[in-house]
Amino acid sequence: MVGYDGGAQSAVLSPYEAALAGSAAGMVTRALCSPFDVLKIRFQLQIERVSSTMPEGKYKGLFQATRCIHSEEGLSAFWKGHIPAQLLSICFGAVQFTSFEFLTELAHKSTPYDSRTPGVHFICGGLAACSATVACQPLDTLRTRFAAQGEPKVYKNMRHAISTMVHSEGVLTFYRGLTPTLIAVFPYAGFQFFFYNVFKKFLASPSKAGSSGENMRNLICGSGAGIISKTVTYPFDLFKKRLQVGGFEAARVHFGQVRSYRGLIDCAVQIAKEEGVRGFFKGLWPSLVKAALSTGFTFFWYEFFLSTIQNFKHGQKTNDFGKNTVGR
Repeated sequence: MVGYDGGAQSAVLSPYEAALAGSAAGMVTRALCSPFDVLKIRFQLQIERVSSTMPEGKYKGLFQATRCIHSEEGLSAFWKGHIPAQLLSICFGAVQFTSFEFLTELAHKSTPYDSRTPGVHFICGGLAACSATVACQPLDTLRTRFAAQGEPKVYKNMRHAISTMVHSEGVLTFYRGLTPTLIAVFPYAGFQFFFYNVFKKFLASPSKAGSSGENMRNLICGSGAGIISKTVTYPFDLFKKRLQVGGFEAARVHFGQVRSYRGLIDCAVQIAKEEGVRGFFKGLWPSLVKAALSTGFTFFWYEFFLSTIQNFKHGQKTNDFGKNTVGR
């Protein structure tokens, strides 16, 4: 059901329906996966080695970091920045899936390629994510800063964060890290839609499965797609997070060493010199767990909400038809 399919859909999906299902999917997924996102960001921003055998920094591993954050900052710390993160997920899901449905329909009608082929899903998925990224980057920067700050907090709330950042750093600070984000998001989202399409075809059953079996297949396919796409593009996500907290060093001092970067190239060079190749993959494990859950749940909930919307429309049409028949 993800993507335009002229032969299978009885009615074309409207932009409103795609936006509604996409934003709902993003909202539910974000609420479930926020703790892994906070852990991933903390690991990505730590200059020192993340290792339990050779501990150097504040965070040494997934379980140690979980206990540390919980004991020092409380359970609510795992949902730090949740309001901008939720706004980000709702906005991103709406723009991405609306753009994806539009682009696959455009490809189906104006090119010789079948809109259901994996290659079309790769291109359309990447372009859709780029459009959503440009629209939602300020919310992503706010989310990162809230998740990165410890106690005492530098930003009291979102309004305070926005006013502080505008006055002290300028409006363009909301687009810090946009270049590596766009470089990474195209293949990342493209591979998500590509592998989701491939896995769904691979796991397709000749017999019509029930709704529970179909939902589980969507979840498994989405999780597999998320793991592969995140592993391939992970370093760019780390670069983005390091750049987004530029000018925010005061809130990071008690976490360990801090660094300032002049741009994407400088960031990559400094990490390679000081932290080695392994530095590009700090926080990969919680990120993979989060990617498996978030991508799996995103496709799962998107298809679930689309089915709900279509079943509701079908029920309304049936009722209207019944009333008209009785009226005659």
